[in-house]
Amino acid sequence: MEKVIVIRYCELYLKGKNRGFFERQFAVNMERALKGIRHELRRQSGRYVVENFNDDDTGLILSKLGRVFGIHTLAVGLRVPSEMDKIYAAALQVAPASGTFKVETHRADKKFTLNSMQISAEIGGRLLDNNGALSVDVHEPQSIVNIDVRENGTTLVFGRFIKGAGGMPVGSAGKGLLLISGGIDSPVAGHMIAKRGMSIDCVHFHSYPYTNMQAKEKVIELAGILSEYTCGTNLHIIKVTHIQEEIHKKCNGEYMVTLLRRFMMRIAEKIAQRCGAQCIITGESLGQVASQTIEGMTSSNSVIERLPVLRPLCGFDKNEIIARSKEIETYEISIQPYEDCCTVFLPKHPVTRPKMEDVLAEEQKLDVDKLVEEALNTLEVVEL
Repeated sequence: MEKVIVIRYCELYLKGKNRGFFERQFAVNMERALKGIRHELRRQSGRYVVENFNDDDTGLILSKLGRVFGIHTLAVGLRVPSEMDKIYAAALQVAPASGTFKVETHRADKKFTLNSMQISAEIGGRLLDNNGALSVDVHEPQSIVNIDVRENGTTLVFGRFIKGAGGMPVGSAGKGLLLISGGIDSPVAGHMIAKRGMSIDCVHFHSYPYTNMQAKEKVIELAGILSEYTCGTNLHIIKVTHIQEEIHKKCNGEYMVTLLRRFMMRIAEKIAQRCGAQCIITGESLGQVASQTIEGMTSSNSVIERLPVLRPLCGFDKNEIIARSKEIETYEISIQPYEDCCTVFLPKHPVTRPKMEDVLAEEQKLDVDKLVEEALNTLEVVEL
């Protein structure tokens, strides 16, 4: 009898001829998550099993795998030879001490003597005979004893399922560049896109000395949490102080945020092309702040020449975003009171519905190419 962790995956089973590609990426991501922990990971027709690990590491393994996209459920169980007495012995350990239960059996090995219903009936009957505090409820049981008879002559016996991260394996849907500010929204946007299988690099714009180094460290911490879901990330840090000073000096102050966003997009596209990203990702939510009107987004998008811009939070309200940030454990860091670059030279009444002709007129007052190049020269990359 051996303790194992049973992993069931999500949408991968829907894939056709290219399913092998997704499964290989999935296995690579799980191995990355468990790096440094003694274990063996094996595929068993439609699921994976973690075996040969230290019992003391069970909680750590579950925690690490809980952030791997593509996992539908996890379960700690026992593996035994496919013999009824040994299956029952394992079921005894998995079954609850009291309350209602039922036995559910999946028989992948069609050569096994009993079918699924017969296995469930016999094991359930033995459990009832052994423990008078148990009773059967096939409709709404308090506990389920799961029996999975595999083709290789072994059976997996386990109790409750632990919900996995869901989604698709990171790395199976290309690469994106996330604009990460240090606020609540952008880490959630990155998490949502990564859940669909996209690997992510991040770019952060800062305005030192107008913003302090603690604001920068806060973003590094946020990107570090995000990297646990994305199998690692590179954080590109860019200084835009000189750009903001030029806008403040030469342009209508009401256009500060609009013009700065356009610079950010230009710089982000250049970094994306350098690092092989195929899109730009932002945490914008329609109408949430002055720069996130459809006119503001149109202004920002217009400077992008080659890449799509993804806004996964566009239809979310703030409470929905906050709830998700708490789930992924970025909320408490995001609300730390360190200002980001968008608060520097912030006008009292920023333009909310900029007209493109007015934006372009203000931008003509600036040497755009020179300012972008100067910003790129400040690039710092932090590997996480």
